[in-house]
Amino acid sequence: MQVGIQTSAYHHYLTRSWQHLLPHPQRVRRLDMVSNVLSRFDIVGLQEVDGGSFRSSHVNQIEYLATRGGFPHHYQQLNRNLGRFAQHSNGLLSRLAPSRVEEHRLPGTLPGRGAIHARYGDGPDALHLFVAHLALSHRGRVRQLDYLSEIIQPLQHVVVMGDLNCTPDQLHTHQRFCASLPLHPVRPLLSYPSWQPRRALDHILISNSLKAVDVRVLDHLFSDHLPIAVDVALPPRCLEVLQALQRQQRR
Repeated sequence: MQVGIQTSAYHHYLTRSWQHLLPHPQRVRRLDMVSNVLSRFDIVGLQEVDGGSFRSSHVNQIEYLATRGGFPHHYQQLNRNLGRFAQHSNGLLSRLAPSRVEEHRLPGTLPGRGAIHARYGDGPDALHLFVAHLALSHRGRVRQLDYLSEIIQPLQHVVVMGDLNCTPDQLHTHQRFCASLPLHPVRPLLSYPSWQPRRALDHILISNSLKAVDVRVLDHLFSDHLPIAVDVALPPRCLEVLQALQRQQRR
């Protein structure tokens, strides 16, 4: 999301850097346009969103997108708390309420990276979804992928999505992570920079038990990264668990 800053050239990192600290009158209009796109989906993972501070005109961007996009459930993970100046966060928007949501502070030299773990349903056929934002440094990412591998390894139906700050080839070199979550599909969707994509840094990875029906990059939505999307076909037993959860919540 880049907290709603419009970036369409490298020099904007410098000329528009003030928007990381100060409000901009067009930011809410951009959020409205983003929400129109997100409303097509059942689950959305967000990185670099502001949880309501001076720079976002005290708008919790996760809550705002959930309301405008018609998502009855949302969750914020605050990763860098700069008080009233910035609330740097990950976010989850969902049409179905997760059975449980956990947040993980990912290891690293510099604090501020995290992952949201949402579980839908109970038992071995529950669906587990992770929204993650990994470090820029190789050493930091290795430690963070090690951390996530420990959590993912015993799970069966898993989706990992987010800005992983590494290419598919770099992911494949991490044997421990690949063992815990066979990288399927890892299709090189070019997502960075958004105005002329050359690198695949953003990913939606799924376990072998799931099937990707369609993987695609969405249109430029102001950020310096392009958003990516996937339609996932669930195996029958996992689908039954989610349908039972949905019936329970309707009651």
